[in-house]
Formats: sequence, C-alpha cells, structure tokens
Amino acid sequence: MKSKFFSYPVKRIGIIGGGQLGKMTAQAAKQMGFYVTVLDPTPHCPAAHLADAQLVGELYDADTLTSLARVSEVLTYDVEHIDVKTLKKLAQAGHVIYPSPELLEIIQDKYLQKQMFIKHNLPIPQFAAFEQVTPDHLAQFGFPVVQKARFGGYDGKGVVVLRNPDDLEQILPGPSILEQFIPIEKELAIIIARTSKGESACYPIVEMRFDDKANICQAVIAPAPIDTAIAEQARQIALRAIESLQGVGIFGVEMFLTSAGQILVNEIAPRPHNSGHYTIEACMTSQFEQLIRVISGLPLGMTTLLRPVVMFNLLGETGYRGVPIIEGLYDALAIPGLSFHFYDKQSTRPFRKMGHITILDDNLESAMIKLRQAKAVLKIKGTELC
Repeated sequence: MKSKFFSYPVKRIGIIGGGQLGKMTAQAAKQMGFYVTVLDPTPHCPAAHLADAQLVGELYDADTLTSLARVSEVLTYDVEHIDVKTLKKLAQAGHVIYPSPELLEIIQDKYLQKQMFIKHNLPIPQFAAFEQVTPDHLAQFGFPVVQKARFGGYDGKGVVVLRNPDDLEQILPGPSILEQFIPIEKELAIIIARTSKGESACYPIVEMRFDDKANICQAVIAPAPIDTAIAEQARQIALRAIESLQGVGIFGVEMFLTSAGQILVNEIAPRPHNSGHYTIEACMTSQFEQLIRVISGLPLGMTTLLRPVVMFNLLGETGYRGVPIIEGLYDALAIPGLSFHFYDKQSTRPFRKMGHITILDDNLESAMIKLRQAKAVLKIKGTELC
C-alpha cells in the first residue's frame, strides 16, 4: 500500500539537461513540492532559474553525472544526447533512472530504433542503413530519398531530403540511414505517459506544421483536424510503439499520415516533446507534471483536452543574434486566449527556439485567425545584426 504521507521535499529529482524542456519540467516539479537539481554545461541555463540547484558540467562527463545521481532519488533527462554508458552503470548500482538507459540507447541510434519497430510489426517507411552513403547507394535506392544521421540529430539537423542527383553535395557524412520519401498528407504526434506498472495515459493526436526553411516544427494544432477513425488508429499504433520499448516516462511519438491514408511511425522522443507544450494551458495535466508523476510513482493525471488550441514556436528572427529583444509582446498579449512562454535563453540566433505561445479558443478556425494576428506582431530579435 502506498504511503499517504510525504515529507518535504516530496522527492529529490535530478534533470540531465537544463534547456527549455528541463525548465518547464522543473517548474511543474517545484509547483508540487519537489527538490530539483539540474545538470547542464551552461551556467544559469534556463532550468537553473527555477531549480533548487545546478551542477555545471558536460552531459557526457561521468563524474558530473555521478554527482547528480548522488544528490537525487530519481534521474530523468530533457535531451537524448547524453552518456548512456555511465547511466547504465548508475542504474546497475541502484540509481533510479526514467526512461531507462537501455531504452535511451535504442533511441539514440535511429537504426536500432527502426529495428525495434520492425520486430514489433509497426508500420514504418522502407529504409536501409549505411556506414557512409555513396552516390551508388543513392542510385540503387532511388530519388527522392531522405537521409538521416544515425546519431545526434535534432530539430531538423541531421536530416536531408535528396531529390535528384544534383543534390549529391548535400550527402551527410558518417553512419546514416536512407529512408523512403513518403508523400505526406500531415505530420502527426502524440504524447504518451507510461508507468512502471504498465499503466498508460494518452494525450490527443495533434498535427505538426513545419518551417520549410529550417525544417523545425513551427505550429501544433490540437486536436489534429483528421477523421476520428484515423486519430484512433494513430493512437493505437503509437501506444504499441511505447509498449514495445517497455517505456516508463513521457514520450513524444511522431508519425506520418500518408496521402493514401496510412499511418507510419517516424521516431520517438523519450522525454517531453515540442508537440506537447500546448498541454500546459489546454489539458487537465501538462506533459511536464505527468512526467513528475510517473517518475515519482504517483498516479497518472487526466489528459483531457479542455479547449481546442494552437501552439506556435517563437524562433529567433533571421538577421539577428545576441541578447534577445521581444518585439510586439503587448499587442500579442491583447489577443484573447493567448499565453506567452519565454525560455530565458541568454542569446538568440536565426531559427533558435526562444519561446512559444498557445492560443485557446472555442474552435480551431478562430484560434488560427488569432495565431495569424500574433505572428504579424510578435518577433524575437537581437541586439546584433548578422
């Protein structure tokens, strides 16, 4: 039987990575009475503004990871690119880490991730893995084709679409996969929480819309404007993907809806995900609070969507860098239903994620009209031209 009494702090949580995801996770944890320590190489990183303590150190440094584990009852992370070998040793020594280092090891390698999907009969695009892609490989695979680096990609980096032989100079160096180019109707995503007991909670299926120049998610629409049968099919496929990994934590599952009406799994993020930021204002329980509940052994919160919502990423404007300057904030906050989030990053650059807005309304059409109004006035510029 679970204890009904908790001392303060409720639990000591260590977050590996102190960016915006770590910040919003720390914010949820502090609201609930937890003690939070973050590890990040940047002093005064975004999460450090809300955490109780920060350890300054590299995410691949065994000593700093071990130091974080020693002052924490449970570890989690806001980024995949961390030293999984050290995490595995810490777990073997009895430290609690969610999601598990073994799961993270699979996620870090896109090839291993896709092999897991195949093993569990999950629908994915056709692909092949290479240590170094050559023009001959491309000729055999056919154009157009998507090349993805096996390791280290994020926010559109490590992904390139090769449309014809004229694009050969864009080939990414190093181990990668070639993936079938899919005619996509929509890019979908879902946030799923899963506990150590195998209990799951699914958020609504959302549509992600991307900035073509930077290949970064620009907007998220919830619920996705798709047929309810398609949405349920996507939910079931995503849930199977998380169950195949025996995941414990919070996960973002990215999927494609093809022009033929098929759902294909793209990839999984083992942490809070950009497509779930809308949950802070629009759901009974945010993805960040849900993560704290899961890793602490507390009951799952409700995932009910309160109102239709659009989320829009605020990217650094092209032509600017340096100390951020927020332009149009007054006019944006005058728009009914708009909430503004700034990530406390000390410098901006073109296409860097600097914050986001959410707009709640009675229907998506009205929310999209308000989003267009906000986009026209709200800009993140900088003190320097570039």
